[in-house]
Amino acid sequence: MRHRGTQRIETDRLILRRFTIDDAEAMYKNWASDPDVTKFLTWQPHADVNATKAVLEEWVRSYAQENYYQWAIVLKERGDGPVGSIAAVQINDDIDMVHIGYCLGKNLWHRGIMSEALKAVMDYFFDKVGVNRIESRHDPRNPHSGMVMKKCGMTYEGTLRSSDRNNQGICDACWYALLKSER
Repeated sequence: MRHRGTQRIETDRLILRRFTIDDAEAMYKNWASDPDVTKFLTWQPHADVNATKAVLEEWVRSYAQENYYQWAIVLKERGDGPVGSIAAVQINDDIDMVHIGYCLGKNLWHRGIMSEALKAVMDYFFDKVGVNRIESRHDPRNPHSGMVMKKCGMTYEGTLRSSDRNNQGICDACWYALLKSER
């Protein structure tokens, strides 16, 4: 892979860009404090905006690494700060693989926003970074996340029983992937 770090990506409706510390209020308000958004994630809702700032400070520092990929999702029409995030949460250079995770403020669910963001990030990884495999997973009790993966061309590879943990406890994990050769 040819790591390039988190670069700006634009789609019809979205700007995917690096986070800044100034995004703390929007991130906290739009999704990081919402237990409905974090229900199937591995981190708890932020108790206050200072918790969000602490996370953003770490992310901003990490942008110095060429193999760090964490995008803020911003709606072009609003332009008032991020409404979600999408990132490579795991990278395996030995097999040219990235594992993608994402979350979005619930007032924007079911509008195709996350599918648009995921498709753009997948294109970036295949075309610019040289990834061979892009994978993701979701708790089967969160089927809408799997629908995003399917909409972006990922293939369901199976469900691993009691193989993961999120804010609901130990859970099954439904795995999806797309190979470069399958595009």
